[in-house]
Amino acid sequence: MPKITFTLNGQEQTVEIQPFETLAHLLRERLGLIGTKIGCEEGECGACTVIVNGKTVTSCIYPAMKVDGAHVETIEGLASGSRLHPIQEAFIEHFAAQCGYCTPGFIMSTKALLDKNPNPSDEEIKEAIAGNLCRCTGYYQIIDAIKAAVSKISAGGRKT
Repeated sequence: MPKITFTLNGQEQTVEIQPFETLAHLLRERLGLIGTKIGCEEGECGACTVIVNGKTVTSCIYPAMKVDGAHVETIEGLASGSRLHPIQEAFIEHFAAQCGYCTPGFIMSTKALLDKNPNPSDEEIKEAIAGNLCRCTGYYQIIDAIKAAVSKISAGGRKT
């Protein structure tokens, strides 16, 4: 089996992978990071969204071998100890999660957006989350949460 080495949430990892293993499978089943959800397994719903080298990917169809030498961020890497990331806080405060299944993907898409653009317009927010589907909230609370996260991050001076 081939081995890959990559940085996962700031920690270097070296793992053996199966030739056709997806990143979602590696994260969830082999590394125990179950925050990344698998919904459609076709890259359409966004529940499995993680960040690879600063860009969002749908990890359910993303080959694990492609993260060799990469930096991967998952929902588990956002909190600092028991302190939630401002994006996570905003999602809670604005009731942007109902069943919560899609929430990690939305949060990771939001983080990638705010890393590149700390003050996005409504259109840029909508575009950034266009690859994430939610069947519960109707998106209004999610957009409100993202706007609140922008304010929290700028007020607190914390980088995303």
